[in-house]
Amino acid sequence: MDTIAILMPGDMGHAVGRVLKEHGHRVLTALAGRSARTRGLAETGGLEDVAEIDALVGEADLILSILPPARAVQQARLVAAAMTKTGDRAVFVDCNAVSPATAEEISEIISQAEAPFIDAGIIGLAPGKGPATRFYVSGSDTGPMEALDGKGFEVIAIGDGAGRASALKMCYAGLTKGTWSLFTAVLVTAEVLGVRGELCDEFAFSQQAAFAAMRERVPRLPADSVRWIGEMEEIAATFAAAGTPSGFHESAAEIFRLLAATPFASETRETIDTSRTLEDAIPAYARELERARRK
Repeated sequence: MDTIAILMPGDMGHAVGRVLKEHGHRVLTALAGRSARTRGLAETGGLEDVAEIDALVGEADLILSILPPARAVQQARLVAAAMTKTGDRAVFVDCNAVSPATAEEISEIISQAEAPFIDAGIIGLAPGKGPATRFYVSGSDTGPMEALDGKGFEVIAIGDGAGRASALKMCYAGLTKGTWSLFTAVLVTAEVLGVRGELCDEFAFSQQAAFAAMRERVPRLPADSVRWIGEMEEIAATFAAAGTPSGFHESAAEIFRLLAATPFASETRETIDTSRTLEDAIPAYARELERARRK
């Protein structure tokens, strides 16, 4: 796997590309039609732009699809079409936060193009931003991904079958991002009912760990809210398919829709106002809720 392609070099993708390049791989991407931010991140990561998907498929040995979950299926279709058109085949790894059913749909798309498929779920911050990033992988042959273990991240194989890695990711994010959405819903409700101050005083007394997490995470959520809407919908679908009530994560998607409508949602992870406090954020979220209710 000498040449690895990243589609697309966002916050996670460009960092993965950077560490792979540092470990001696040629790392490609295709930036035709991409935003200035994506181009800037690709440059930061040192990724080589071949412009079009057809050219990327012709040169890559391994393709890592890392993008918002709502675009995962369409990205797979574009790559599969390029493979069919060019006759070139690469191992396709779907690293997106999608349900097992969506992972299986993507596997079928890639299989129809006669290319190998690996399901992957990423857990942790982007490489270089915290403890080791983990790629959980599943499929009939996960060797091409296992060969990247230790090259800036950890790769953990968890068995055969498209969907196993995605299932683990969905359950994990159901806790983490689901909890952050619950924190937000509780605080916004308290704000609307006029008891946020008293509630926060009680949290500071009896729920110190949870309150510290609220202060750390809740003011920064809008920057990620747009792409997390789709992730919550994929989690809800995962729960429903397992026979577990899915309403909590359907509601979590609504919380992220609320945050996506606030002025703070124009921020990126590079431009988040880190000085914003819970006291700044929650009234703004409540105002957006009231505006939405008046529509």
